[in-house]
Amino acid sequence: MTAKNLLLIDGFNLLSRAHFATSYNRTNEQLKNSKGIYVNALRVFYQKIFNLIKQHQITHLSIVWDVKREETTRRQKYDFYKATRFELPEPLIHQYMTCKEASEAFGIHQISLSPYEADDLMGAISKKWSSGACYIYSNDRDLFQLLSDTTSQIIASKQGEYIYSKQNFQLDYGIHPEQWVDVKALLGDNSDNIPGCPGIGEKSALPLIQHYGSLERIYENIEQLDPSLSRHKKKLALGKETALISKELSQIICDIEELHELPLDDLKLGIRMETLAEWLEQLELKVKIEPFGA
Repeated sequence: MTAKNLLLIDGFNLLSRAHFATSYNRTNEQLKNSKGIYVNALRVFYQKIFNLIKQHQITHLSIVWDVKREETTRRQKYDFYKATRFELPEPLIHQYMTCKEASEAFGIHQISLSPYEADDLMGAISKKWSSGACYIYSNDRDLFQLLSDTTSQIIASKQGEYIYSKQNFQLDYGIHPEQWVDVKALLGDNSDNIPGCPGIGEKSALPLIQHYGSLERIYENIEQLDPSLSRHKKKLALGKETALISKELSQIICDIEELHELPLDDLKLGIRMETLAEWLEQLELKVKIEPFGA
């Protein structure tokens, strides 16, 4: 039986990295093709996807998109969540719209679902997938909590891309992937405006979770912390409320009722090559592609 490999693309993560990498020191006009359409990120975006399909023998694929932050359950409950993020630049918004239209036309599965974020959808789909390997393409470390025996993360670095597995994570951090949310609860996240526990950094957060296993267990034992960790008692006590809220915000939602009945066959790779060629020509994108399974 042929192996089935699923690739989940964190759409905005890839598209925004592609945009900022190719727009530095360039005017908006330089980011457009001869028809005045923004395309600087699209070439990188699609070339990367096609390379990943070939490299990892991908049979199933979905581009997972965020909804507007105001629509998300986290933002609706906590208005400070992601409140410090800048608005997306115009060229990126335009290319997001073009990307969605083009991908639908030539047959790449896409999904977004209010009020959930892309992380939640990737979590729910990866947990549902049981037919083979699942690869999540994103540089977002929040996704470490999704690593499992079958799910790995493909991360881009200056030295090149690498597959980060559950085993890699456990060697690096000495905890299970599902405990990463407890570390994040203590650390917080400046980019998402998640407060964490003030005064607790990664050198402190990790040993606390390694020793106690979870945020809740730390607070159950706060009056008799291990002597090696007792110096953190005051900061932990003062930051209890924000730490617990931070865990709620950092926890990826993997049980999404609307996805229970999602047919995974819908994600089967079936790119319409002629339509793809037409779109690449129309957008004037020089992308190297090789035929892959329908």
